[in-house]
Amino acid sequence: MTAARAFLGMSHSPLIGLNPVAPEVDAELQAAIAAARAQVLAFDPELVVLLGPDHYNGFFNELMPPFCIGTQASSVGDYLTPDGPLAVDGETAVALATHLMDADFDIAVSRRMRVDHGFVQALQMLWGGLATPPVVPIFLNAVAQPGIARLRRCRQLGTAIGRFLDHEPRRTLVIGSGGLSHEPPVPTLAHPDAAVREVITAKREATPLERAAKTERVKAAGRALAAGAPSIKPLNPDWDRRWMDALARGDLEAVTRWSEDSIERDAGLSAHESKTWLVARAALPENTVLPCPLRYYRAIPELIAGYGVLFMHSP
Repeated sequence: MTAARAFLGMSHSPLIGLNPVAPEVDAELQAAIAAARAQVLAFDPELVVLLGPDHYNGFFNELMPPFCIGTQASSVGDYLTPDGPLAVDGETAVALATHLMDADFDIAVSRRMRVDHGFVQALQMLWGGLATPPVVPIFLNAVAQPGIARLRRCRQLGTAIGRFLDHEPRRTLVIGSGGLSHEPPVPTLAHPDAAVREVITAKREATPLERAAKTERVKAAGRALAAGAPSIKPLNPDWDRRWMDALARGDLEAVTRWSEDSIERDAGLSAHESKTWLVARAALPENTVLPCPLRYYRAIPELIAGYGVLFMHSP
């Protein structure tokens, strides 16, 4: 009998705790995060498969895989997240990579992965830090074209992970950390400044001053978005709700028919992070309305976040 499995789609924002929001909005957001924590702790996972993006802290354009499994991982400690090693289950990570290769799904493997808030904030919100159940971290490139995996391939990866988990005796939580609609000031290789292009190409650790300057830029962008500045792409609650609706129904085939161009056009360059949800949801049965005790959404411009939480579990 297959062990119980659960899915958690959860947005992240580096600006939580940094940019002020209205008290009632903050109370609602904190209540949603607390509800997610309660659902996860009640499920009591024995293994966590965590899909997350990176924001040029661990992966750079000199070598940018669409997907990468980490057999070890450590947090850079950006924004308000803790630094240090994640509780990675290296043996299971290698076994999953082997399973995917045998299933003709070529996957990159990192023996020393560096991750940022895109992974760590979810762990911090749910367990208070990096002392978590065993984790298998899987990076998804959501910033650097042309190597951003397409919707169809993300679904295929999730399905392949699900087949691996069919033989996993432990209760497993599959987390997709990212999205939904948002376009923070993450540079691309189209940037006119050669020095900026070099920063996102050559792999190196940011200095404390560089990290502080980046934090201030993102905080300022959040304030500008909240003030309605036309230079910042607005959030798209309609896109976010349609995305959550499709995943809640398990209608992943419909999602894979969305065009790649429409993601950036309608929801923002960083909305590709939402694909972490698609991979994670595809690891559970599709075309099935699973028990869904938690669904939350609010557009919070100060945090540059169409912020969503969706928790589902096997019957």
